[in-house]
Amino acid sequence: MTRKLGAKRKPLMHFVGEIDDPRTPSNGKLHDFEEILVISVCAMISGAESFEDIALWGTVKLAWLKRFLVLKNGIPSHDTFDRVFRLLDPNKFEQTFRRWTRHVVTALGGQIAIDGKTLRGSADDGPPVHMVSAFATDVGIVLGQEKVADKSNEITAIPVLLEALYLKGMLVSIDAMGCQKQIAATITAMGGDYLLAVKGNQASLLSRLEAALTGPIDAPVFKDLITGHGRVVAQFARTLPADGIIDPALWSNCASIGRIDTLRVVNGKPSDLEQRYYISSRALTAEELARAARAHWAIENQLHWVLDVTFGEDASQVRKDHAAQNLSLLKKIVLTILRTDTTDNAKTSLRQKLKRAGWDDDLRMGMLGIQMKSSS
Repeated sequence: MTRKLGAKRKPLMHFVGEIDDPRTPSNGKLHDFEEILVISVCAMISGAESFEDIALWGTVKLAWLKRFLVLKNGIPSHDTFDRVFRLLDPNKFEQTFRRWTRHVVTALGGQIAIDGKTLRGSADDGPPVHMVSAFATDVGIVLGQEKVADKSNEITAIPVLLEALYLKGMLVSIDAMGCQKQIAATITAMGGDYLLAVKGNQASLLSRLEAALTGPIDAPVFKDLITGHGRVVAQFARTLPADGIIDPALWSNCASIGRIDTLRVVNGKPSDLEQRYYISSRALTAEELARAARAHWAIENQLHWVLDVTFGEDASQVRKDHAAQNLSLLKKIVLTILRTDTTDNAKTSLRQKLKRAGWDDDLRMGMLGIQMKSSS
C-alpha cells in the first residue's frame, strides 16, 4: 500500500475550530482564539520561527489577513501569542493534528520511523524538552509526537505514541532505545511489524545475534554503495530466519534477524567498520533490511534536520509551560502542509517552497485552503 491523499481534503483551518480556547473569560479576550491559531499557521508557513516573528508578520500582512479574518482588535502582540501557546493543552492540540493528518492521508503503507529529538533551546531551570515523533518515511510527514522529560524516558513514551497510530501492514522501525519486549508486542498486536535495532541494552539478545551472524553464514549478502559529497559508504547486509535463535514468545512473532556492516570513507580516510544488529517480526531479505534501515534514518535528514535548519527549532528560546511543545507541533503541521500540498506545481526544494509561500499571497491561500469572506 502506498500513500493516498484525500481527493476532497478539508483544509487544516476546518479542524482549528475543534480546539478549545485555553484562556478564561475573566482574563479578558481582546483577540479571537481561532484567529490567533490561523495567523500563527499563516506566519509559520511564510517563514516565521518565533512568536515575535508571528506578531510582526501579522502586522505586515494585516490587509491580507483581513480578507478572511475579522481581526476586531487588530493583530495580537507577541506576548499574547506566547501566552496562548503556553496555556494551550498540548494533548488536545495533538489530537486535532492527528485527526487532520488521518484526513489528509487516507491510506498509508510502508514504514514508520520512531525517534526522539531534544529541543535544545527549551531548557528553563531544568532539562530541555525532548519530543518523540512518528514519521512516515514514504510520505515525509509526522503522524504524531509525545513529550518526555529526557531521552531516557523514550521507553515510556513510545507505547503511548504507537497506540494512537494505525499500524496495520506497517513496518515500524525504532533504534536500540525502543528495543523492548512490550514495544514489540504492542506493534504486532496492532497488526504491524517491527524492526528493532539491538545494542548493549539487550545484552543477552545481542549475544545471540552476534553468535548467529558471525563467521561463515549460508545466506546471501546484499551490497550497497552510496557516494556523494566527498564520501563513500559501503554497506553489506545479511539476514537469517529467527527460528531456533530468538524465542517468538519473548520477542513477539520474531521472524528474522540481521546484521549490517558499514564502512565509510570520507575525503579518502576510511572509518572503523561498524556493525549493527536487528530483529524483525517480518521475514526480511538482506536487501529489504538494508532499505528499511536506510529509510529509518530519513527521520534525521527529512525531519530533525529540516526542523533545525529550515524552521530554526534548536535556536528557539521558547521555554515556558506548554509553549515549546506546541510550537514544535505547529512547525510539524506546516511541514505536513508543504509536503502534501498539490497547489504549487513548481519543482522546488522544501526551503524554496517555504519562501514561495511567504512571497505569494495567493499561493499561500491555496496551500491553506483559505476562503475569502463574502462581500455581501
